Amino acid sequence: MQGMIHHHAQALDMTALLSTRTEREEMKKLAQRIAISQRDEIRTMRRWLEDRGQTAPGDHAHHEPGAPLMPGMLTPAEMAALEGARATAFDRLFLQLMIKHHDGALVMVQELMASPGAAQDSDVFAFASDVEADQSMEINRMRAMLAAVR
Repeated sequence: MQGMIHHHAQALDMTALLSTRTEREEMKKLAQRIAISQRDEIRTMRRWLEDRGQTAPGDHAHHEPGAPLMPGMLTPAEMAALEGARATAFDRLFLQLMIKHHDGALVMVQELMASPGAAQDSDVFAFASDVEADQSMEINRMRAMLAAVR
């Protein structure tokens, strides 16, 4: 859960870039949907950790030196490239990198569900199922959008 919070926080950093770097309304709507779901899931994960007496990472913990680079997370070079892109080049790169990012979340869900007893915890099972469904649907949507970017 702690690693997934880092992962989701980076997705919020990525979506924040869309307001000034894209000209496409559908990209802005995609970013809005992703940001809403990621924020909601971060709240759920923080509550889950706190209910178990564990520390939840802060909003910017993923920027700290030594922060874990979870599956699918952008490297500093990839994030810098995304920050430097504009218009169609940004849209294409954003979609490619967010697909990679979401694929990483699916890997994390698989790893979580492979942990002994994880599927027996109803909160974990529900959370993991929701993440898998949402991320898979968004990957399909982004692949279709990427195919249309010219």
